[in-house]
Amino acid sequence: MNQADSEIITSLLQDEGYVVTDVEDSADLVILNTCAVRENAVEKIMNTLDNLKGKRRLRPGLLVGVIGCVPQYYREKMFGMSEGIDFLAGPDTYRQLPLLIENAERGIRGANLAHIPEETYQGIEPSRTGRISAFVPVMRGCNNMCAFCVVPFTRGKERSRSTTSVIDEVERLVEKGYKEITLLGQNVNSYYDGDTGDRFAGLLEKVGIAAKGVRVRFTTSHPKDISESLVRVIAEHENICNAVHLPVQSGSTRMLELMNRGHSREEYLEKIAMIRNSVPGVTISTDLIAGYCGETEEDHCETLRMMEEVRFDFSYMFYYSVRPGTYAAEHLPDDVPEKVKKRRLEEIIALQNRISGELHSAEIGNVVEVLAESESKRSETMLMGRTGTNRVVVFDRNGFLPGDLVQVCIASSTSATLVGTPVSSS
Repeated sequence: MNQADSEIITSLLQDEGYVVTDVEDSADLVILNTCAVRENAVEKIMNTLDNLKGKRRLRPGLLVGVIGCVPQYYREKMFGMSEGIDFLAGPDTYRQLPLLIENAERGIRGANLAHIPEETYQGIEPSRTGRISAFVPVMRGCNNMCAFCVVPFTRGKERSRSTTSVIDEVERLVEKGYKEITLLGQNVNSYYDGDTGDRFAGLLEKVGIAAKGVRVRFTTSHPKDISESLVRVIAEHENICNAVHLPVQSGSTRMLELMNRGHSREEYLEKIAMIRNSVPGVTISTDLIAGYCGETEEDHCETLRMMEEVRFDFSYMFYYSVRPGTYAAEHLPDDVPEKVKKRRLEEIIALQNRISGELHSAEIGNVVEVLAESESKRSETMLMGRTGTNRVVVFDRNGFLPGDLVQVCIASSTSATLVGTPVSSS
């Protein structure tokens, strides 16, 4: 979502005459677009601001802004954290950036951190740098109020773009030759267009039809909201990718209740069974938190057992850190020692690596369709791409280019990557 927001911000500023530079030392304006989900975000921002101090001495007119969820979370207190911040803007106020920058040029440190319930940035054509894959935000905000999460406080309440505006943007991307489109939302299942009555399943189906021949992905889904109608759309449309990211956070029903997730372990497993029964070969990924408030060793083992049962293709894994202002911070003691959190996280990571390695190893000898995305980081003779199930594949270049759809025979694997040789293009 932040990458998509950066493309919107770039478009807004280009309309004001700004030009993007790839060389930071030549920039007159540096904007840090931030995420507040994890505790170490502020530390990273402060380190970056410290690094910019020297550049400000060499370039006295250099302006620095901090925008996104972190200033929305900390508000004007951020100015006191660093003298190097010239302006602040929250996720709903990017249209006001030109005014904030103009004031900063006159020496006025300004902040616009208003929540604007109707803001979806509809009507702004993002300035995209890539030509293969594109993000299309379809809704913003979240109403779920998970006990550990700051998103409802930083991103505000849920609101959706119109179906028409989404389809129009998708059709423009298809005309421009994009090969993959990802629909975005903090909880994309909650999409709702009050004028057409479309919920996310209806929107996804219309996008699948409008983008025929183009891969369509979406993220992120909430387990309690994923529906049979949505799964049916995935199954019925060949270009909608067979990969579902379904964050569970914990395998323990007791923990899920303390997290205010709105579903039990059993209900989550029922949703997994529904998806797999309808979409053969689908891959499931997830988010997991180790050491949440009150987590016992048995709760942790329940998470490990769920991982064994579901066999997630990959996971985003973290240990719990308190986010001030959330329900958990105010009402639940952070009583799991950090050493225990880290040990449990290490066990989760080790298990996920084993499961991912086994799933990838089972692909050896199979031929998979890969959308080539870029040159491999390790060798210019190799390309990197992804399957429709979102698995990373590295393969011999053999004259292929980023953007090509390539049939690749898998020869070897690691827990993170499949490695193969092209057999043909499609």
